[in-house]
Amino acid sequence: MASRSLRLLLFGYLGVLSYCRVSGISIETDNKNVKAEEFKEAILSCKHKFSKGMSLRIEWKKIQSQGVSFVYYNGEFTGDLRGRAEMLNTGIRIRNVTRKDSGTYRCEISAKSEEGQRLGEATITLTVLVAPTTPVCEVPSSAMTGTVVELSCKETEGSPPSEYQWYKNGVALLEKTGTGSARAANITYTMNKKSGTLLFNTVTKNDTGEYFCEASNGIGLSQKCSVKRMQVDDLNVSGIIAAVVFVALVMALCGLGVFYAQKKGYFTKQSSSQKTNYRSTSEKDFKHTKSFVI
Repeated sequence: MASRSLRLLLFGYLGVLSYCRVSGISIETDNKNVKAEEFKEAILSCKHKFSKGMSLRIEWKKIQSQGVSFVYYNGEFTGDLRGRAEMLNTGIRIRNVTRKDSGTYRCEISAKSEEGQRLGEATITLTVLVAPTTPVCEVPSSAMTGTVVELSCKETEGSPPSEYQWYKNGVALLEKTGTGSARAANITYTMNKKSGTLLFNTVTKNDTGEYFCEASNGIGLSQKCSVKRMQVDDLNVSGIIAAVVFVALVMALCGLGVFYAQKKGYFTKQSSSQKTNYRSTSEKDFKHTKSFVI
């Protein structure tokens, strides 16, 4: 009975010892989702409640799809942040951030105390905001009435992704909603601000004009492409009929000419002449061969 009590006491002591050897600590951050404009600074905070006399080990890591890499290790910054970052107590300040700095960062702090080793960590997401660049616009120079015409506008550098606004003759086009002013304006197109397309299902002469597109995402200045003119004309039916009639007349005249030549025997005379020339040539060749043999 005594030995059993001793064993239970020993197991309890070992359990307390193992609990005190490694235990978690509370790490806090002011902002788990940090957003900063490109080429400006970003602050990733990491706070703890340890006493000043405790020995701390601080590490920062960046979590990527290909693995985890050190950002701050053994008292210094590594990689792209070397020379651009500095410690703010246990947090970090990154100067001149670029889109490559976007990602998930992890602050890890360990401390030794009388109870043993204590560990804690906090995860922070950094999103670098990038202003849009000049979009590329595709506008056809001409179109026929009644056809389907699509104008496109796109830029790929902005973060978050840009939205697009089309203009005709310097006036912003309304987005087709089917209600209110958009419905009253009798809009014949569909403008998609997310994809940047401007679609005319049946383009008309009234759609002739000068078009350009503007890209914006709330970061920096909006950007626009150069103005391009689209000319819409009616299908020239009379011109097409005239061209068809002209081609038919030319073919008819050619046919009559061939018929007339055959009737007059031009093709027959030409064939007889070719046969006569062939016979003369053959006789000359035969005589030349005979004289050579003699």
